[in-house]
Amino acid sequence: MSDASVENTTTSGTETTPPSLAKRLVNCRHFRWLPGMSVTGMVVVDADESGLEVVRKGIVQDWGYEDSYPDLTDPATVGCLLALVREAWGDPLMQAMNAGGGWVGFRPAPIWTDKEGPYDTEAEALVAALEAAP
Repeated sequence: MSDASVENTTTSGTETTPPSLAKRLVNCRHFRWLPGMSVTGMVVVDADESGLEVVRKGIVQDWGYEDSYPDLTDPATVGCLLALVREAWGDPLMQAMNAGGGWVGFRPAPIWTDKEGPYDTEAEALVAALEAAP
């Protein structure tokens, strides 16, 4: 099972700590919250230095950054992550693609490599790309 989701099911039950991939992402120097990202069942509508503004069950509320991790199984969040990767690399053609043996980065040729790649998910490939960005 990939660690891209906010909760991982383990043999001992449900893991309550954020998975390593989401932790890596929020600790990346190029990461910032974008409107449309999903966090723990809520959608981010705004983000600034004071925290997140999220919508939960139709109600807008403030939410702190502490213990907030993006849901990397959410398609909108992965799309926002792609936008961050393109911005960090300064290249609007950056993309991740499944090359049959796993997800890799392309621009239109392979551009980042990692001893751990290819990756199991698009989100994993994009996190690696964001970490590798200049």
